[in-house]
Amino acid sequence: MMELIRRTVGVLFLAMVLVTPGPAQAANSNGPYYATPSWDQQLQCDATACPRFIVLSNWIDASHPSGGAAVLDRETGLVWEQSPATTTNTWSNARFHCTSLTTGGRKGWRLPSVHELASLVDPNQSNPALPPGHPFTNVQSSGYWSATTSADGPTIAWGVVFGDGGVSTFGKIAPFFVWCVRGGMNADQY
Repeated sequence: MMELIRRTVGVLFLAMVLVTPGPAQAANSNGPYYATPSWDQQLQCDATACPRFIVLSNWIDASHPSGGAAVLDRETGLVWEQSPATTTNTWSNARFHCTSLTTGGRKGWRLPSVHELASLVDPNQSNPALPPGHPFTNVQSSGYWSATTSADGPTIAWGVVFGDGGVSTFGKIAPFFVWCVRGGMNADQY
């Protein structure tokens, strides 16, 4: 009897191992991508295409009636505005802009951390310092605010300059561009 129980348990265990799914995947017209991205992966881009980024065709709004108002970064799992605003804001107004934003019919946008914003930079590119074949439009070769306040003082915040990909601090009253993000959550936001 004990032998029969051991064999039954062994067969059930083997069956569980064989039918347990691997990493969660989702599919779209660009092929599968991992639903749980990892910051330790690097997806290669070339001059004509960047499979790292997927334009979300079902994110529709007035400026994108055919969809594509947002872009998924498969490396980080963050969703970025496909076309950030071309007006500048102070740091406080930049935070408000993202918090009140509706893009692609979705709310829940925020100002990215300096690490999230810098994750878009390709240091081998300039004007803008983004990967070749990226799907973004209206990205200025200038400074963009991050949500990260500098440890040097409450009136200073970190930003990324997309002309050369540099990361630096700026006074929070300076006018810089804003590129909002969804997903993830940074710990050093305010």
